[in-house]
Amino acid sequence: MLKTVAVIIQPGFAPFEFGLACEAFGLDRSEDGIPSFDFRVVTPDPGAVSSKMGFSVNVEHDLSFAYEADLVVVSPTPHQYWRHVDERVLDVVRDAAARGAWLLSVCSGSFVLAAAGVLDGRRATTHWMYADTMARMYPRIEVDPDVLYVQEGRIITSAGTAAGLDACLHLLRQEIGAELTNKIARRMVVAPQRDGGQAQYIDQPLPAVSSLSLAPVTDWMLENLRLELTVDQLAAKALMSPRTFARRFKADYGTTPAAWLNRQRILHAQRLLEETDLGIDAIAYECGFGSAAVLRQNFTRVLGTTPTAYRGRFSCRQAVKETVAA
Repeated sequence: MLKTVAVIIQPGFAPFEFGLACEAFGLDRSEDGIPSFDFRVVTPDPGAVSSKMGFSVNVEHDLSFAYEADLVVVSPTPHQYWRHVDERVLDVVRDAAARGAWLLSVCSGSFVLAAAGVLDGRRATTHWMYADTMARMYPRIEVDPDVLYVQEGRIITSAGTAAGLDACLHLLRQEIGAELTNKIARRMVVAPQRDGGQAQYIDQPLPAVSSLSLAPVTDWMLENLRLELTVDQLAAKALMSPRTFARRFKADYGTTPAAWLNRQRILHAQRLLEETDLGIDAIAYECGFGSAAVLRQNFTRVLGTTPTAYRGRFSCRQAVKETVAA
């Protein structure tokens, strides 16, 4: 269970990306029933650490705490340091990977993980502007420039800026469950889980206004997850041809109708596992997976755990029963 979090910053750190980790893991939200973490900002040489924006922050802690932390977050690093990462930081990263702690990099922080060698033979991502550079510098890494974040085991690399928040929420879903993570997202006033990848932000930073035309269709999809929904059926509801509908959906949501629908079904399954006593077969039916076997296959592929194991860890109903029994 995630209890301790260390965020490493170095000279030239990016304030916004650093702040994402502070927002996700450093605030006390116990009044909302959300567990608090022992959160500390650490650096190789405590004292004033300069940001790339012309101001400094005073960091009290050296790297010692990071050697014991359940999660080590690496903030973005200026490009001039990519080939000359502080060996003390690399040692912390290698130690975290070796002992099975969580590692999460934001934006160019992935270059620190790459320099430490913990991404060798793995898939990873970074800001799309730096993806080619990473691929050239580290040919043993499978660099994916088209995603918001990548999880390989207990190592998560994220793309630029706000994608770091997506990665933080992704990790929190695994550690504290979907319900509590959704509460955190609501406090932040952000979507708890975005679809799509970096490609949709390269040439067109803002979603097309035309997405409003598909809102009634996606709302209907969410209300009818148990049904077998086809592109032809959805296109007819949108008064479009199947080809036009699929193209418009991909442009507006950054993914295919099938992938979006599958993600919503997984999210609904998480909610039912947390909040109800429904059996796995019933949940599979309610979410549109048809059978428990299909639910397990999709659930495990996306979340890396089985529905039964997920319920055992995050069931709100079980927590209530234990409280009453006590």
